[in-house]
Amino acid sequence: MNFHEEIEVNGIRFWSYNAGHVLGAAMFMIEIAGVKLLYTGDFSRQEDRHLMAAEVPNVRPDILIIESTYGTHVHEKREVREARFTQTVHDTILRGGRCLIPVFALGRAQELMLILDEYWEAHPELHDVPIYYASSLAKKCMAVFQTYVNAMNDKIRRQISVNNPFVFKHISNLKNIDQFQDIGPSVVMASPGMLQSGLSRELFETWCPDHRNSVIIAGYCVEGTLAKMIMSEPEEITSITGQRLPLKCSVTYISFSAHTDYEQTSEFIRLLKPAHIILVHGEHSEMQRLRTALKREYEDTMDVFAPANNEEIILNFRGEKMAKVVGRLASKKPKAGDVVSGVLVKRGFNYHIVSPEELQHYTDLSQGVVSQKQTVPFTAPFSLLHHCLLQLAGGVEQVEQSGKNCLKVFDSILVVQEKNKVVIQWRGAI
Repeated sequence: MNFHEEIEVNGIRFWSYNAGHVLGAAMFMIEIAGVKLLYTGDFSRQEDRHLMAAEVPNVRPDILIIESTYGTHVHEKREVREARFTQTVHDTILRGGRCLIPVFALGRAQELMLILDEYWEAHPELHDVPIYYASSLAKKCMAVFQTYVNAMNDKIRRQISVNNPFVFKHISNLKNIDQFQDIGPSVVMASPGMLQSGLSRELFETWCPDHRNSVIIAGYCVEGTLAKMIMSEPEEITSITGQRLPLKCSVTYISFSAHTDYEQTSEFIRLLKPAHIILVHGEHSEMQRLRTALKREYEDTMDVFAPANNEEIILNFRGEKMAKVVGRLASKKPKAGDVVSGVLVKRGFNYHIVSPEELQHYTDLSQGVVSQKQTVPFTAPFSLLHHCLLQLAGGVEQVEQSGKNCLKVFDSILVVQEKNKVVIQWRGAI
């Protein structure tokens, strides 16, 4: 589905907005029985080198399920962190060191490559220093980025008219470690981003004992990972094989993570004004700090929940139910006081009033008629029966049906004269 394309399944409507996290990331608005819920997933309200900022929906949700990754933290300004990043890389090169940047394959890797390629182009003295990205998945992602340039921000779309910004001049792909000649200064972006294993871990263990080298942690790190641990700069680390290694290289944390910080989250909530907020995707302490800050800022005008995994939240909604008149019943505009009579049909979470004769046009139902008949012995003159029914019903119409005398009572019951009996007929149900 495309952004803003509305789809309905069994009465549930949903559509999506650009989330600004990675290429193609989407927030979803879901409407069930008139209640609107916005699920942000991972999103960012700050435009970066290649992605647009997340959209602000023009529809106010009743419920907002929003990420809380960074809690109450506030990110550096983009220009400041880019300057710190390039300066740290440049300083490492000047002292003859290697710079390792652990990255995830999608999103931040492409952002950092755009920054480094531009910086290298502006500094001819660095042209002999190689930059590698070492991830087979990142290479596959690059093909997608090169294809969907028009889904990115205005800067990239303008640049594509001159050249494809994702065809890098100073960066090459490193297919495997056997191709890597570790001679002299270099910059390597390798996955995984939290140094759990793989090439980034292998290079880190090789380079961490040398004070000339550096590691730049450029994204979010989960507690318990090696990337999170080295940010506190311990004197040594434990290798995958269990060997103790000295940590002498510099470790710098410069977050390019495309998750909202407190200022972005709070502004987003202020614009949407949801009645209920549910915080997800965050460590317990960060979620609780964000919950407290939001309740303080909005002075309890919104319900804010920070549920644990598998914790159930029950929200009650009361709203007026509206039935739409369709078909021939809607052919004439009703006036005040008019009574509309028809069949109430519920489809999903929508209600319609239709004429019984048109049921098959608007539903999978069809109209059926149940006729009932009762035979009563009767040998007296038929005129006597007519007189008695006049006394009972007040208005009796004499009709003829198939050559037989008939009486129509209450405009709905037919009494038919037959030999030594009468047959009473009526329509029992529709």
